[in-house]
Amino acid sequence: MGRKAKFSLDTKVKKGPGRKAKKQGEPEIPNHLTDGGKIEKPLSRRQKQRALKRAKKHADLAEKRKLARKSVKQQSIIKEPEVSCDSNVDSEEEFDHESTGFTDGNQSWLKPVTRKKGKQLLESDGEENHSHSEASVEGEGDQSDQEQMTLDEDEDYKVETLDDLNQNDDVESGEESNNNDECDAADSDDEVSDQQESDNNNSSNESGGIDNDDDLLPVERAAKKLRIKQKQDEKFAEEELKMNVADKDVFTFPSESEPEEPVGLQEVQRRIRDVVAVLSDFKKLRAEDRSRSEYIELLQKDLCTYYSYNRFLMERLMQLFPLSELLEFLEASEVQRPLTIRANSLKTRRRDLAQALINRGVNLDPVGKWTKVGLVIYSSAVPIGATPEYLAGHYIIQGAASLLPVMALAPQENERILDVCAAPGGKSSHIAAVMKNTGVLFANDVNEDRIKAVVGNFHRLGIVNSVISSYDGRKFSTVMKGFDRVLLDAPCSGTGVVAKDPSVKTSKDETDVTRCFTLQRQLLLEAIDCLKANSSTGGYLVYSTCSVLPEENEWVIDYALKKRDVKLVPTGLDFGTEGFTNYRHHRFHPTMKLTRRFYPHTHNMDGFFVAKLKKFSNNIREANVEKVETSDT
Repeated sequence: MGRKAKFSLDTKVKKGPGRKAKKQGEPEIPNHLTDGGKIEKPLSRRQKQRALKRAKKHADLAEKRKLARKSVKQQSIIKEPEVSCDSNVDSEEEFDHESTGFTDGNQSWLKPVTRKKGKQLLESDGEENHSHSEASVEGEGDQSDQEQMTLDEDEDYKVETLDDLNQNDDVESGEESNNNDECDAADSDDEVSDQQESDNNNSSNESGGIDNDDDLLPVERAAKKLRIKQKQDEKFAEEELKMNVADKDVFTFPSESEPEEPVGLQEVQRRIRDVVAVLSDFKKLRAEDRSRSEYIELLQKDLCTYYSYNRFLMERLMQLFPLSELLEFLEASEVQRPLTIRANSLKTRRRDLAQALINRGVNLDPVGKWTKVGLVIYSSAVPIGATPEYLAGHYIIQGAASLLPVMALAPQENERILDVCAAPGGKSSHIAAVMKNTGVLFANDVNEDRIKAVVGNFHRLGIVNSVISSYDGRKFSTVMKGFDRVLLDAPCSGTGVVAKDPSVKTSKDETDVTRCFTLQRQLLLEAIDCLKANSSTGGYLVYSTCSVLPEENEWVIDYALKKRDVKLVPTGLDFGTEGFTNYRHHRFHPTMKLTRRFYPHTHNMDGFFVAKLKKFSNNIREANVEKVETSDT
C-alpha cells in the first residue's frame, strides 16, 4: 500500500478519503447537560446555615416589633422621631403589611419585591408630608382592610428566586445593622457580622448569585484582603497622627527651682532640639517672660554639655554659624574624615597605583573631579602605611584638604619656591612633584625634630630638588629673598580638625587664639617680604590654616592688605564657600570673597581656609604701622 502512481501529467488521480481522513459524526450531548435541562444547583451547607440564621433573626425581630407596638399603644404621648429607632418601627410596619399577603408559612424568609407603576409624583406641599409622617406614626396596627387593598392595587407584588431573596436579605441586614446600632446592641452585633459575610461575597453574588468565597480566584481573594488591611492601616495611622499631635509637648523654659543640669544626654539632646525650634520661630513660640538671650544662654550650656566643648569655643562657633548649620558642624566634627592618599606622580600614575592596591584587597575611589592625584580609602585588608607601594614611595597618606593650598599655589617648573612651615612634608612633596623635580624647593620649619620627618619623606618619595632648613619663619627674609612663590601653612588653633584632635574642644581659650593670630600676622608679613614682586612667572603667596575662626583667617589677610602692597586674587578652586566680607561688627576688604572656606559638614573634609595673594610692589608701608597696630589693639 503506497501512494497512487502518477503516470501522466494530464490525468489527475482523484484522492480517496483514506482511513485517517474519515470524519467523525456530530457528538450527541445529553439533554440534561444542555441549557434546556434547567437543573437548579442545590444550596451549599453554608448557604443553608445562613438561610436558617436569617429566618431565626426575622422571627426574633417580629416578636420585638409586636412588643414595641404594644408599648406604643399603651403610651398616649407620641414623640417626634429623634433617632433611627423610629425609622425601624416604620420599616417593621411595612414588613408586616407586605407579609400579610402570604399564608403558606413562608413569610419569615420570603419578601415580596414592590415595583410601583408609573412615575412617582413629587409632593411640594409641606403640610401633606407632615400629615403623612404623623399618619405613619399614629396609625400603627389601625389601618383598615380597605387601605390595604388600595396598596395592593397600586403595587405589583412579585416573588423572585431564592438567590435574589438572599441578595435582598443581605442588603436589608446591612441597613438594619446600621439603623439598630444605637437601639439594640445585641442585634447590631449579629447584623454587622452578617454584613461582613455579605461584603466578602459581593463579587460572587453579582456574577452568579452564589454567596460563597470559593467562587473567587486566589488572586482576587488576596487582593480583597489586602484592600481591607490597607484601609485599616490608614485608619490606625490617622488616629495615631492625631494622638501624636494632641500629645505634643510645648517646650517650657526651666524654672529656677528645677535642677540646672538635665538627667542624661537624651534629655539634653531633646532640650537642644526644642530650644532650636523655639529660636527658629521666636515670636510665636517664645515664653512671654523670657528673652532671646536667655534661650541662647541655655542652648550654649546644653551644647557644651552634650559635645564637651568649653564655653569660649562654643560661643565663637555660635557666632560663626546659624543654629541649624551649627548642629551639622558639631555632628560632623565628631566623625572621622575618610582616609585619603596622594599618588606620587614622580614614580607612578594614579591608575596604576589604584590597580595595585585593589589587588591587595583595598577598597578605594578617586577623591573627586577636582584632583587627579587623590584617592579615598574605604576599607583595606592590609595596613595602608606598610604596603610595598608605600615603602617604595608611590604614595603618601595626606588629607584631602591638604591638597588645596598646593593647587591654589600652582607651582611652575624651574621656579624658586619657599615653604615656610614645611613639616612633616606633605605639601612640600606635592610641590616638588608638580615641579617634576626641577627648580629649587626650600622646605623650612622652625622645629628641628619635625624636620626629620621631612627628610624621611623626601628620601622615600624620591625628591632631589629640595633644600631643607630650620630657621625661624619670622626672620627668614634676613637669610634669603627673591622667591617666585611662597606657601605659608601657618600654625593655628586647629578648630577645623576637631575629629583628629578632640583635645581642641577644651584646651583652646581666648589666649591661645590671640597667640595664634599674632604669630600668623608676623609670619605672613615675613613671607610677603620674601617674595619677588617683579617675578616673570610668579610673585604669588598662598596662606592657609586648618581653622574656621575669622580671627585666624580674614583678620590676618585684612591686616596684610593694610601693611603690604599685595592684593587678593582668585584661588582657582572650583568649590568651597566664599570668605567673610563682614563678621558681626567687623568689616573686611570687599575682595575677601575671593578666599575660600571648607567645612566638614559641607565638603566632607577638614575645616580649612585658603587665600591667594599677589605682590605688586616691594614697598613697605612703614608710616601706617603704628597707627594700624593701635587700632587693632
